[in-house]
Amino acid sequence: MQLTLLRQKAELANAAFQRSILEGEARPQGQPTFDQRLQQSGLGRLRATGIEVLQINVGKVCNQTCTHCHVDAGPDRRENMSRQTAEAVIEVLAASDIPTLDITGGAPEMNPNFRWLVEQARRLDRRVIDRCNLTILMANGFKDLPEFLAEHDVEVVASLPCYLEDNCDSQRGDGVFRRSIEALRRLNSLGYGVPDTGRKLSLVYNPVGASLPPQQDKLEATYRRELKDRYDIVFSELHTITNLPISRFLDDLLKSNHLDEYLQKLIDSFNPLTVDGVMCRSMLSVDWQGRLFDCDFNQMLNIELAEGMPQTIEDFDAELLSQRQIMTGRHCFGCTAGCGSSCQGAVLKANPETSS
Repeated sequence: MQLTLLRQKAELANAAFQRSILEGEARPQGQPTFDQRLQQSGLGRLRATGIEVLQINVGKVCNQTCTHCHVDAGPDRRENMSRQTAEAVIEVLAASDIPTLDITGGAPEMNPNFRWLVEQARRLDRRVIDRCNLTILMANGFKDLPEFLAEHDVEVVASLPCYLEDNCDSQRGDGVFRRSIEALRRLNSLGYGVPDTGRKLSLVYNPVGASLPPQQDKLEATYRRELKDRYDIVFSELHTITNLPISRFLDDLLKSNHLDEYLQKLIDSFNPLTVDGVMCRSMLSVDWQGRLFDCDFNQMLNIELAEGMPQTIEDFDAELLSQRQIMTGRHCFGCTAGCGSSCQGAVLKANPETSS
């Protein structure tokens, strides 16, 4: 009952936020739209520059219920990508030169087609990324996953929002940190995150609360020191990702009456230097039903591709999609604030001055 209520509230918050975008972005007086901010900075509307990453969200089923989850995933969800849609994804990869398949969820490993997708994409010699919550690797029925991932040279991008147990558990649930540390040790034992093994293990940091991530390189150094000293754990790199006002985090902002304040913080931190590197320009997102979106965030807000673009994986057209105009909204300020934010972490690795 509690999970169902949480889901309903997140869906209502998303729907209201989506309407504000699609109906002209009703907003506080003086607060610019994202496109207006681009124009003020001498930049044109966002357009794709190609498709380097095909990111597929294979469903909303998850073994966790994280407070910041923009997917609104959890154990009560039933949405899962079918084999037919998974086959269409592989057909697109086989017919194109897209180099990377990025698999996310929910807990993507809980989709019954996850291993098949990995095997087929690797046979095509594509780079495969698994966006893993770590605790799934310790769950019954999934404990052989670390060996499977290693066998197929899958890159692991793992959520660990803090190196301190209390902070991590406050965002992801009681006991999650302890199980995450156990999973990281398993991955380390297989060479993940260990230099010169070729097995890449990236950790993902999300802020707790309505704040921007700290500078990525400085936080990465702290993560390395603390995880090594406390738990003898190593990793390849850290990604810092800004929480976007979507689903559960959006609902929290609305309940605390901090949505406008947080959006203003993102707007004030807008950095035009990040625009060239935002992920939507080189990525295409596919939902569990095979629908196409500019990014995973637009997917969760149900903001479809521009009119005239293919809308499903079955209608995929690489030439059209590689130069499409990108649909934007107020949430896009989250990807351009400060050093920027993407699925690969900060857009800018340094800490340049932001525009006023």
